[in-house]
Amino acid sequence: MTYLDAEGAVVGTDNGTVTVTAAPAGTISTTLSTAVGGTTTANTTLTCSAGLGSVNGTLTYALPGGATVTAAVVNGVVVATDLKVALTAGQAVDVSFTPAAGTCAACTFAPITVTVPAAPTCSVVIQPVVGPVVAGQPTILTALVLCNGVPVAGATVTFSGGGVTPVTVTTNALGIATGSVTFPTAGPVSVTATATATATATSCSCTNVISLPLPITVTPGGTGVRLQALPSGWRINLQNPLPNPFTATLQARITPAAAGVTVSFFVGGQLVGAAVTDATGTATLNANLNLLQALSGSFTATATVGGTTVQATGALPLCFPPV
Repeated sequence: MTYLDAEGAVVGTDNGTVTVTAAPAGTISTTLSTAVGGTTTANTTLTCSAGLGSVNGTLTYALPGGATVTAAVVNGVVVATDLKVALTAGQAVDVSFTPAAGTCAACTFAPITVTVPAAPTCSVVIQPVVGPVVAGQPTILTALVLCNGVPVAGATVTFSGGGVTPVTVTTNALGIATGSVTFPTAGPVSVTATATATATATSCSCTNVISLPLPITVTPGGTGVRLQALPSGWRINLQNPLPNPFTATLQARITPAAAGVTVSFFVGGQLVGAAVTDATGTATLNANLNLLQALSGSFTATATVGGTTVQATGALPLCFPPV
């Protein structure tokens, strides 16, 4: 080591060993997302075991075709960056970090290459109808809306076809839409479920996505005999083990009153049990439900009286108090 005075003259020397420790390696992590009808956004996170306080500089995104976009790094923080182009699945972006002039970052950052993921796809699946479908009587239709296999909540779904008046409903938190339709005449028909709008903040565009047609055979309706869904509901049963921690009370009535008729109850497209009518023609069933069934919002009752099949659909809300 050489010592100089204020005028640059050598005033002394010294010998010693200086140990230089390399900065630890940090990491760059980037995700690319493209909004429906918009441009691609890069979200980058820097990590450094020695802390991010001294990490200041510039991130450079090298795009396909040679264009570049930069973003400032302030104390290790990078804001989401609009790349100004709509990249497609499979295209690659190179990401690198350059420290600000005169700074010494606590970590070194090796460049990375990220690839634009495949665009998410929306699908609508209409579920098979459980139980007989009778002309002139309500039938419950159920559809599931998925984005890359993940349920989409808040999507608008329209059931149509088979001569029914189209019914529009909204999917619940599990991506399930449930609607009631009435087929006017007997015979073979087919229905579809169409997603006509998508809830905001999702990455899928489900507009005008149509399910495969569901074939249904509608049987003739009977005369004189009617099945009515009575007020019903479900509660949380803390004594019930999973997977059926909910208890529902389901009721339906046959008119004219007929005792000894077996009434089958369906919730969420699944048979949950059957009960026999009393002297007033009323059948009452206490059944254990799983979460999917409890959130379906409706139930269907069916019975056969004198060779005539009758059906009714009713609401299935949460009772209060819920426990």
